[in-house]
Amino acid sequence: MERSPAVSGQFYPSSPAKLNAMVEEMLINVSPQRVKGAIVPHAGLMYSGYVAGAVYSHIALPEVFILMGPNHTGLGPSGSIMAEGEWIIPTGRFRVNTRIAHGLLKKTDILSPDIKAHLFEHSLEVQLPFIAARAYQEGKDNPEIVPIVLGPLDIDECRELGEAIVEVIKESGLEIVLIASTDMSHYVSDTLARQKDKKAIREILDLNPEGLFKVVREERISMCGYIPTTTFLFALKGLSSKEARLIKYMTSGEVSGDYEQVVGYAGILII
Repeated sequence: MERSPAVSGQFYPSSPAKLNAMVEEMLINVSPQRVKGAIVPHAGLMYSGYVAGAVYSHIALPEVFILMGPNHTGLGPSGSIMAEGEWIIPTGRFRVNTRIAHGLLKKTDILSPDIKAHLFEHSLEVQLPFIAARAYQEGKDNPEIVPIVLGPLDIDECRELGEAIVEVIKESGLEIVLIASTDMSHYVSDTLARQKDKKAIREILDLNPEGLFKVVREERISMCGYIPTTTFLFALKGLSSKEARLIKYMTSGEVSGDYEQVVGYAGILII
């Protein structure tokens, strides 16, 4: 099955030339490195693209990206994986790695093969223009992807899914990078967003999935992707990650000029 763009012309330009130009402006000149994972925002590119571009500029492209994001639409089961097919954006096509996807389905019942949750979900789609641009820079074909959208899960389910991801990665023999797609605080003042987001980011930098899950709930941080990010941190711990680096943080107020109702964006690399 081909998954057509859902937010082309809304979250990013539908014109390939305009999209290429926008993304190229958002990438930065650094030496890419091999990483195990990254946390990247997913708002309209004009708002969060400079954070996303900074993160992807640091990543040496793997063979496969496992992309995990929150379910904004409410469609499909709580753990939805698109196990076959291709994703299309104006600047390229991305094939789903069926071996990794079906491997995950065998490891855990938390995931179900599902397309409904992916049809209109933007959190993973907006990652692809940056990956396509980086592939062009490196003179490579687009990496394969494994798209996962997560709804409500408890901490034990996040742990189980993270452990399943670790097993599949280790068994695959492939070079794989995990991406957790999330925005941070939503529709609060710039000052409050920075205060709250700092608490969540501290737990991420400490590679503490339980701490992130707890602080988001206790502090009522409106971080839409804390479930995929918690799962991501469990997986990265299982992959013996030792270091997390904050690459860039900003709020939508720096673009819109409205500092009373902002959304926070954090870009973090895990080595």
